Formats: sequence, structure tokens, C-alpha cells
Amino acid sequence: MTADPILIEIVEGTLASVEKEVETAIARTARSPMIRDAHDFRAGIHDVKLRKLTGRSYSALVQPIVRDFPISEMNPGDVFFHNDVYLSEGGIGHLPDLCVTVPVFHKGEVVAFVQAFGHHDDIGGAVPGSMPSHATSVFEEGLMVPPIKLWDRGVPNRAALTIMTRNSRMPDSLAGDLDAECSACLMGARRLAELFDRYGREAVEACFDAIIDKTTETFRRELLSKIPEGVYVWEDYAEHDGVDEPKLHTQRITLTVDHSAPEPLVIDFTGTSPQAKGPINHAGDYADGVFLKKWLAPILRNLADTPERMAELDVNEGVVPLIKMIFPEKGTLLTPIFPAPTNARTFVILRLLGVLAGVLAKATGGRMPADQETIRYTGVYGTDEDGTPYLMREVLGGGSGGRWYADGEDTIHVVPDSRNIPVEFAEARWPFRVERLGLAVDSGGPGTFRGGLGYDKHIRMLRDASFMSIADRSILSCWGVNGGRAGRPFVVTIEGREMEGLVDDAPVRAGEVIRIRTTGGGGWGSPYDRDPERVAADVRDGKVSVAGARDDYGVVLDMTDPDEPRVDQEATAELRARLRAAEPPDRPFFDRGPGYPRLSGGKTSADVDYLEKA
Repeated sequence: MTADPILIEIVEGTLASVEKEVETAIARTARSPMIRDAHDFRAGIHDVKLRKLTGRSYSALVQPIVRDFPISEMNPGDVFFHNDVYLSEGGIGHLPDLCVTVPVFHKGEVVAFVQAFGHHDDIGGAVPGSMPSHATSVFEEGLMVPPIKLWDRGVPNRAALTIMTRNSRMPDSLAGDLDAECSACLMGARRLAELFDRYGREAVEACFDAIIDKTTETFRRELLSKIPEGVYVWEDYAEHDGVDEPKLHTQRITLTVDHSAPEPLVIDFTGTSPQAKGPINHAGDYADGVFLKKWLAPILRNLADTPERMAELDVNEGVVPLIKMIFPEKGTLLTPIFPAPTNARTFVILRLLGVLAGVLAKATGGRMPADQETIRYTGVYGTDEDGTPYLMREVLGGGSGGRWYADGEDTIHVVPDSRNIPVEFAEARWPFRVERLGLAVDSGGPGTFRGGLGYDKHIRMLRDASFMSIADRSILSCWGVNGGRAGRPFVVTIEGREMEGLVDDAPVRAGEVIRIRTTGGGGWGSPYDRDPERVAADVRDGKVSVAGARDDYGVVLDMTDPDEPRVDQEATAELRARLRAAEPPDRPFFDRGPGYPRLSGGKTSADVDYLEKA
């Protein structure tokens, strides 16, 4: 059946509306700060062919549900649940990500699925928050639940819910969050069923096909066509795994582009390091990598003609036919063998976004952003004045990379719509004060277009507690592109004591201050080509220091009026001439920053030359 163009618009708008309504319902009714305030959760809509129809946000997969529960045996009011990394077909990265799935019915048959998954406060395991940084087995990370029927025909499985909440240090929050997610998805299923009732299954499913086909054609025509045919190689690294001494854990992509092939992009992960002893592994090789394809595809949107057009392009199942993935043998960071730990898999899965951006930058002569921030969790736990245990954990973002046409964004969060926890809420709920929350001056990589800045946050504890962190880029930096410099790395100090990126239980005494500075994005283009007036504006706005303007950009400022810095044009021209003359003639296309050679397993000059030029 050929879909009616007007009905396609109606269906597409309805899908987006239902997805947004589900997420809004969860945010308004959930109980944990991670879900309600930090918004670390997602909804998605899939058709009966298991294809993701919505593209505003990513989501998990329906494949593990229909693998274990035949569609023909599902009933209205059923809610399915899972969080088992190794039985999720690659859709779940670590155990705190809990996923609920609800089938949509029309005339007694399943026609679609509404799904939500999010990062929850605690699902058991060795440490509060269920992310033990020194784990060597998934059994240390919390309760594993394979796909189960959590609600049967509208009736909750109280035994399963009791088991899950009993294993959590935050049982009330967990129960409230699950109830919010189940109820919201059931509501979304009712909304979607109304669409089928109104227009009929055949017409709606024809629109689903058209929506997915449009994405495939749009990406092929507007984005992939801008990548020259050829083979391109780039790699990047996680710097530690919580168990071994810091070293380079490689994630490599060899990208082959052939526009005449049915799958014009081949992403080959051969060369990725062996699986780590610690929890930075990601089980990405299941279901032909279908989750990773949708996870990585948003990077391609940077090839759009304009930023406005980029913002219009959603990522749904239509990107899957365009990409072929080749995984290395079992036993690597991307193909770990059960029961390898995975709770810090963000070190790999988020780094891959940057690896793909880097390889595309090489292919397109730099028409891609410099390296962006990666997600990190910081927090404290202890007991309040009543002796009640508490856990404050936050997803703090950082700076995105400078782009060929603009600076990077400050304090962005890679996870769509995620945010920091409001200071007023935090201070009212937990025994600490937030004494500063602002931009980390000079953290963005210098460039013609500066990298975005990270956060600078100071927390003064009012009671003894423990600090936790799951963060990389504490040694390595976000790399710059095309002459741009690397940004500043992540760093946490407690009264001068510098913390490692992976910390479970660093003691913090009452009165001590935790100082957190998150990563800055890499710069794009030579900083000596940045308009000096823009550098002066950055100094006025508190984004670049006077010393940074001089040392990083070669701009000398007259600070007679601190509120209105003025460029000393003559001194700036003289200083920039000296700095350019001192530049090495063979400065690499990418600048990794000073942390790279400090790690064991660092590449030789021949290796670096190969990666830069291959």
C-alpha cells in the first residue's frame, strides 16, 4: 500500500508526540533524582518488525523481548522488563539501566511497542550506585534480570518487584521509578492504539515504512554523499579501567566508503584492544550491532549543509541498512565474554562517537567537530543527620568540540535532554552546600573556533561522607582538529588531594570542599587565526583568562578597564608572529594534548604517523 503524504506527516507527528508524552509523564512522576531531575532516561517507539520509528532520542531494543516471549503470546496490559547486559542484544550497557517494554494492540494483535529505559539510583552490587569502579565481574555490579513479564494483563508481578527492591539500597526510589515508567509506557501504548483505530493498520504501517525509507534516502543523499570513497583509519583510547595501571585501551575504526555498495559505510572495529579486567567493556556485537549503528549515526549529521538542517535530521531504523559493522573476535572491549564487568562502558561507547568523528574528519578535510566531552558520574554518599542513608549522583557534562563554522558548546550533556541537578534541590535534600557552579575557565581547547568549556563545581560537605567518580579524560584530553589544540582534562580535588577518575569511596570530612572541573572540548583550527576581538570577548565573559589569551592565542590585552578588555594590536601582531615561527612545520592534524605519551602502551612515532596519514 502506498502511504498518503498527508497521513505520513500526521503519523510522524503523532509518534513524536507520544514519545514526548511518555517522557514527560516519567519525569513528572518518577522519584529518583537521576530520573526525575537529571533526566537520564529515554523513551522509544518500535513497530512490530522491531524497527525504531522515532529519532529524537535513542532507546534500547525490543529484540530480547520477542526472543524470549513470542509476540503471539502477548496480551494487552503486559509489561516486560530486563536489565541483563549480555541478554539484551546490545541494547543495555550496564545494570543500572532498567528497561520496560509494552506491546501495542489493535484488534487483538500486536502492532507496535512502546519502551522506556533509564539509569536508576541503585540495583545492588558492591557499592552504592551499582557502579563499582574496581569490579572484575558483572556479579559485583548488581542484580541481573533477564527479560521477564513484570506485569501480566495489567497485574504487577509483586514477587519480582519485591526481589528487585530488596536488592536496592534505594528501594522506594526504585519502586517509584519503575511504577512511573510502566504506567507511562502503558499510557503511550493506549495513545498509539488510537492512531491505529483511527486510520487502520494497513495505512499506518505503510506510513511507518515511508518514515524509515525517508531517513535512509536522506542520509544517503545529503550526508554520505559528502564522504569521498576510500579507506580511513582513526583510533582513540580509554585511559584506565579501574583495575590495571593506567594504559591505552584502544578503540579503532577502519571506515570504508563505497557509494555503489548496498551498505555504503563499512565500520570495522578490528584493532580494538582486548577486553579490560575492569568495568569499561561494552557488549556491542549482538544483533549485528544494530544498537551501535543507531548510536553512532548521529555523528553523520555533522555533514549536513547547515546547523539548522542538522537539527532537523532524526535517527531511526532507516540508518541501519546504510551501515555494515565488522567486529573483532570475542574477547575485546566491544566483544566482551560474560561475565566481564561493564558498568563504566561509557568509556568505550562514548569514545566511539569521537573515533567516528575523527575518521570522518580525516575523510572530509576537517569538516567535523573536534573531540567532545564524554559523560561522567560524580557524587557523594553517606548518612544524613537522622542517620538515613543517601546517595547523590550526578551526570556532569563538559564542552563540545569546536566546529569548522563555530565554537563548541559549553557544559553540554551527551545524553539528550540530560541536565545537572539543580543547586537549590540538592542543598535542600543532601547535607552539603554548592559554593560554586560555573564555567571552567580556559578548559576549552584553543582554536580558530574554541572548544566548549566544562563545569567548575565546588561542593562543601556538612557531614562526613564518601566521594565517588566514574570518569575518563582525567589523563587524556579531548583532541583538537586541523591545528586546534586539545581541551583541558577532567580533574577532582578534595582539599588539594587529587582524585583518580575511577573512585568508589574516597573519604570526605565535614567542612572539606570537593572541586570538580569537567573536560573542555577540543579546538578547531589554529588559535593564532582566531579574531583577537573574540578572544577579548571571551576574557570579558570569563571563559578565557588574560594569561590564556596571551599564551594560547597570542593576544595581548590592555586590562586598564577589567570590564572591557582591549586588544593591543601591535603587541598581538608581534607575539603571534613569534609564536607562528616557533610552530613545528609538521604539526599533526590532530592534537591529543600532553597526557598521551604519559600512558604505558603509548604509540611510537611510526604508529602515530600511520594513524595521522592512513
